[in-house]
Amino acid sequence: MAVHLPGCTALRVRGLFGLATCQLLRRMEMESRLFVSPLQTPGGPVEDGKALALAAAAFSSSSSSSSLSVSVAEDANVERPLIRRVPSAASSSGSRRRRASIDLSSASRRPSFRQEVERAAAETYLVTRLAFTLLRYLGVGYRWITKFIALGCYALLLMPGFLQVGYYYFFSSQVRRSVVYGEQPRNRLDLYLPVNTDGLKPAVAFVTGGAWIIGYKAWGALLGRRLAERGVIVACIDYRNFPQGTIGDMVKDASQGISFVCNNIASYGGDPNRIYLIGQSAGAHIAACALLDQAIGESGEGESISWSVSQIKAYFGISGGYNMLNLVDHFHRRGLYRSIFLSIMEGEQSLQRFSPEAMVQGSRVRHAVSLLPRVILFHGTSDYSIPSDASKTFADALQNAGAQAELVLYEGKTHTDLFLQDPFRGGKDELLEDIIAVVHADDAAALANDGAAPAARRLVPECMLQLASKISPF
Repeated sequence: MAVHLPGCTALRVRGLFGLATCQLLRRMEMESRLFVSPLQTPGGPVEDGKALALAAAAFSSSSSSSSLSVSVAEDANVERPLIRRVPSAASSSGSRRRRASIDLSSASRRPSFRQEVERAAAETYLVTRLAFTLLRYLGVGYRWITKFIALGCYALLLMPGFLQVGYYYFFSSQVRRSVVYGEQPRNRLDLYLPVNTDGLKPAVAFVTGGAWIIGYKAWGALLGRRLAERGVIVACIDYRNFPQGTIGDMVKDASQGISFVCNNIASYGGDPNRIYLIGQSAGAHIAACALLDQAIGESGEGESISWSVSQIKAYFGISGGYNMLNLVDHFHRRGLYRSIFLSIMEGEQSLQRFSPEAMVQGSRVRHAVSLLPRVILFHGTSDYSIPSDASKTFADALQNAGAQAELVLYEGKTHTDLFLQDPFRGGKDELLEDIIAVVHADDAAALANDGAAPAARRLVPECMLQLASKISPF
């Protein structure tokens, strides 16, 4: 059936999910008649009803049983002030007059509790849908049933930490969620801003992991929070996942997100001359592809886009894989089956094209490699999801090609230790300290503050962390 709502065009809804989405959009539209809630975009605020429509398109674009196509009116990016509609002069209610004189700037900074709950529910639905999409494509055989059970137990043990980070993500005034950086429904990023706004701050563009299938910008909330506490602005970039898109789409989205950070971070208090790029797991691979593609474009061998490799001071790759030719069989044994992985990578013929390690070894891109920023690769020696040799061989290939590359290995650390268990443990976080040491290397005052920074608070009891490590499916 076709449904037409004010502010949206060409909204087609089919199936039970479509009906529920339609009802939610209608309710949001009715509320917007009294209250317009801004969502930050490159050009200005966007109404929540339209933002929700875009999110709904992301939810349903991969489903074969329901479809939802949304095109938002061109004026969606036009800045609109926060207003409350005031009744006619015939009404003499003092309370209505008081509502008309509400502090607009304060209201725009702090959305209502109901709006926060609705956004939380929408994003939780997205996470759940992505998880079931993963199961549907991987199958429900014995191997994946056991992995799913292990994943559920793993998440349950870490739930005390997830709840605290989730509360910060949804309710902290230092987090700007779903800033629009492109035209695709998943072209959104989250900004984590330091409390101290004195002077321009270094900035990090962070591409999160998720096996190319369940990646989501909120996965970077923990690292974003820790870095923001140290005076670093963090932009966690969302991107299309399989089956919404293939690796080429993911690299394109990540590149657009990096471009947005490079060209707009100054408006959020960031220093455009101190921008760093971080990728974790699959995000490390995607970010490395985007960085190398841009270098190739700037060397005159490809298409250039709206940012420059020279704007990136350093690239940090965390637990990444950079040679897909060598990892196909490994991923198959781990449960990411060969047929699915090749679909993600756009076929076997594209494995070389999307293997940064293989690309830098070719003479054709030798000049492009010389344009790359400093590359620092982090990996745990007990990582079974992506072996640490993946980072070692990439670092060797970069060094042989003339790039400045370093490898940092963490003895006994697994794929999730560096990114989850260690930050949840509190105290000194080796990975965080190594990143901060590079980001603040040229800032003596920031280094002094780092030395005096209080130890991070523990979020999960040690016994639960130890048990989670033993049953982790990663």
